[in-house]
Amino acid sequence: MSATNAELFARAQAAIPGGVNSPVRAFRSVGGTPRFLVSAKGPYVTDAEDREYVDLVAGWGPAILGHADPRVIEAVTDAASRGLSFGASTPAETELAELVEQRVGPVEKLRLVSTGTEATMSAIRLARGFTGRDLLVKFAGHYHGHSDGLLAEAGSGLATFALPGSAGVPAGIAALTLVLPYNDVDAVRAAFAEHGDRIAAVIVEAAAANMGVVAPLPGFNRTLVELAHEHGALVISDEVLTGFRVSAAGWWGLEQGTDGAYTPDLLTFGKVIGGGMPVAALGGRADIMQLLAPLGPVYQAGTLSGNPVAVAAGVATLRAADAAVYAHLDAAAATISDAVSGALAAEGVAHAVQRAGNLFSFVFGEDVASGVHDYAGVQRQESWRYPPFFHAMLDAGVSLPPSVFEAWFVTAAHDEAAIGRIIEAVPAAARAAASARPPVG
Repeated sequence: MSATNAELFARAQAAIPGGVNSPVRAFRSVGGTPRFLVSAKGPYVTDAEDREYVDLVAGWGPAILGHADPRVIEAVTDAASRGLSFGASTPAETELAELVEQRVGPVEKLRLVSTGTEATMSAIRLARGFTGRDLLVKFAGHYHGHSDGLLAEAGSGLATFALPGSAGVPAGIAALTLVLPYNDVDAVRAAFAEHGDRIAAVIVEAAAANMGVVAPLPGFNRTLVELAHEHGALVISDEVLTGFRVSAAGWWGLEQGTDGAYTPDLLTFGKVIGGGMPVAALGGRADIMQLLAPLGPVYQAGTLSGNPVAVAAGVATLRAADAAVYAHLDAAAATISDAVSGALAAEGVAHAVQRAGNLFSFVFGEDVASGVHDYAGVQRQESWRYPPFFHAMLDAGVSLPPSVFEAWFVTAAHDEAAIGRIIEAVPAAARAAASARPPVG
């Protein structure tokens, strides 16, 4: 065996801030030593100590087919053999854009970028350029990347101008964002009543999945669109996590054909669209998208946008993600979440399963046992029950998201054997959650 996870983490901390390149990887929420992964295949990941885990992180969503799917690997290998980056247009960029447009009706034009943060940042700039307005509405607990205007906390009251939620964010920039409680239509109405002629856009996760999973109440997204349009504002639907994962057309697709059907003006995508490679996108109405340079005055650019190797992974993933894949994801998610819920109930742990399609998570405590619908509800839970639950699963060879405030992800490769290993691990983890005690002080 080469270096241990602990040795690798110590080395990383000497070279990288916090030893990680994205904060949740540091295990601060759950404690203990992060696992350094060296390979992955199907529903499994393997760490530097050669220990295999059933994976319920799936790269935070993009490994929808399973890790190292042969079709994706073949496409990436073929693309890489022809060159890694050209800084010029390639035919595959158009192919990926067409695939997205075929799946998601509101997307008439698409611009490829490299990250979800870049996609949402660009969508907001575009919305401001289109409307000539500055204010942005977002919802508490929703994460849209780490650009300055989106790292904002809610102040007191229903529609208070935000304060910076991170050092390095100027107060003046944060003050251009109104932070409202999620699923609260009255708060949205109040914000538009007071600031309607200054609001450029409402940005919303199509279904929240960055504070755990919190689905929109029926009709909420539709009402957002109606209120925004009534006041000349746009709606940006962030499908970075839900897009092409909860259905072939994302969360928007799930809500079509229902009373909650809606048509956002702009949508942002990431994760699955890149099949595990750094690809993201913004798309929407042609008349809005045409304002992007080189056609219009809203500037956006990126040398690596539409990278041929990354795009190849995205095209292969979307082509392979057919109806059978989505049916399997739904069934696997239901089986696993039901097993976890049953084990927690057997140990007397009050909880609720939070679902949005095949995304799911858990909240702990009597106060939230009927489910939560906003960030305040998520924060009321007994989050201290999750670390011992997490580590019991990890010790049994199951890798969960290292935070209670994250979604769980299944893949099409989670077969009976992988799911069986998860179910076997759950009773001991439920006992660990039941025996947990709140921190002192």
